[in-house]
Amino acid sequence: MDIDPVLKALMAALHGEGPAVEIVLDDNGEPRAVPVETGVEEAAVVVRTSGSTGTPKATVLTVDALAASSVSTAMALRGEGQWLLALPLQYVAGIQVLVRSLYAGTRPWVMDQTNGFTPEAFTAAAEELTDKIRFTSLVPTQLQRLLDSPAPETLAVLRRFNAILLGGAPASPDLLAAAHAEGLKVVTTYGSAETCGGCVYDGDPLDGVEVRIGDGELEGRVLLGGDTVAAGYLDAARASKAAFFEEDGVRWYITGDLGELSDDGKLTVLGRADDVIITGGVKASAAYIQSKLEELDGVTAAFVAGVPSREWGQAVAAYVAVTDPSPEGIKGFTARREAALGVLAPKTVLSEKELLMLPNGKPDRLAMIDLLSTLHQGQ
Repeated sequence: MDIDPVLKALMAALHGEGPAVEIVLDDNGEPRAVPVETGVEEAAVVVRTSGSTGTPKATVLTVDALAASSVSTAMALRGEGQWLLALPLQYVAGIQVLVRSLYAGTRPWVMDQTNGFTPEAFTAAAEELTDKIRFTSLVPTQLQRLLDSPAPETLAVLRRFNAILLGGAPASPDLLAAAHAEGLKVVTTYGSAETCGGCVYDGDPLDGVEVRIGDGELEGRVLLGGDTVAAGYLDAARASKAAFFEEDGVRWYITGDLGELSDDGKLTVLGRADDVIITGGVKASAAYIQSKLEELDGVTAAFVAGVPSREWGQAVAAYVAVTDPSPEGIKGFTARREAALGVLAPKTVLSEKELLMLPNGKPDRLAMIDLLSTLHQGQ
């Protein structure tokens, strides 16, 4: 993958010497920086949201927001260094690898993903890094695959990273424990395209970032404010007004997540605001049910949602990644889930080796809900 033209266009945009750009992939998978007229002063990058919960929105990020994100990241990681790009370039986490590299004056290295993400390709790319200080960004699925690799050289290169930023989806306690047991320096991140990517590291907001929990109509919502918040959505004034607001000179983004803050200001994300399922008059938390399913032996990941039901109004349904998807394995899982959850046990379950994922490593919520709805209606 040739990223030089993209780096050149991105550098021009960041220096105010070129138009804002959106990075897209052509039919051959090569990245291109496409000029975009945003109407926003000092706009540098337009990046699409993941689309995991609906139609992707084009988010406008300014020079100042990206610069603030890069500086605060360097402060949190205690230095600048060389980055390994292992995520799709067209999404915010991939773009940020390039932005941070440009501000640091280092050359990012791109792993070969011709055959998708593999431990072998990641290891080969990591071995090409030359800087003593090195970083990468991964999603939980990628880190799990790397830890599952039997090749000792994979663990060796992972241990050489000064920090492995882990975001895009919640990381299970077991995954984090396994990574720490292997001596990996994993930093969990929370954020979105609307905040220039991760802006909360291990529960603590980066310098220049504010976190608070909403009240009133926004009761329990995680609100992210400060220097890294986007200018808004391109050609979507109504959506921008619903997602962003200004207060006392601070720009805020209203996330779709629920959370709580500890006495010392550490954020815990509890789940999505729309994950409450009302089934037969009983309120059930999809996040709670998911966490209970993921505690069961043989379950590597789970996704839980409510699907339309003639009998229940909504029925609890789960798409579950299991180590043994055979009929015998599914039978054993069924018994364990009913014992663990009782009346909250999913009425409909689809078991596979892995969850359906978007290119940026986030669960493909819409695709899994569609499959679960179809399966439930057919029962």
